[in-house]
Amino acid sequence: MGKHTQSIDNKIRNRIYGHGKGWAFTPAHFSDLGSRDAVASALKRYRQSGLIRQLARGFYDYPATDPELGILAPPPDVLARALAGRDAVRLQPSGAYAANLLGLSTQMPMKIVYLTDGRSRTVEVGKKQIILKQTTPRNMATTGKISGLVIQALLTFR
Repeated sequence: MGKHTQSIDNKIRNRIYGHGKGWAFTPAHFSDLGSRDAVASALKRYRQSGLIRQLARGFYDYPATDPELGILAPPPDVLARALAGRDAVRLQPSGAYAANLLGLSTQMPMKIVYLTDGRSRTVEVGKKQIILKQTTPRNMATTGKISGLVIQALLTFR
């Protein structure tokens, strides 16, 4: 391993530590630090050493741990932020998950649905499914606002 590769490794490790445990990320979060191959090699080494865990293809986290529960799964909103950052799309929680976020429901759905201005797809992380449904710009107009969350939650109860 050359000196240049080692400095990229250190920069990647420092960024991971800087975000703290529970951070979910993609290789794109490190694109400013080195070539795609160098980043992929560093992430592979960190995964093999146990520093990070691979949740899905091209999707990792720096796992948080609990003394009683062990390694914790990342919260859905952390996963969604990482997906949105990787794909440069906007996401709006929808359905039962939106109702849960607002406290209108205590049930946590196994399939978490987000509306997106990107392409529709399903991402499986452990036992959870994050479903991204492409929607119209009109439905995405309130993305990131409480009003958008309220609208989506109320649509669940109609």
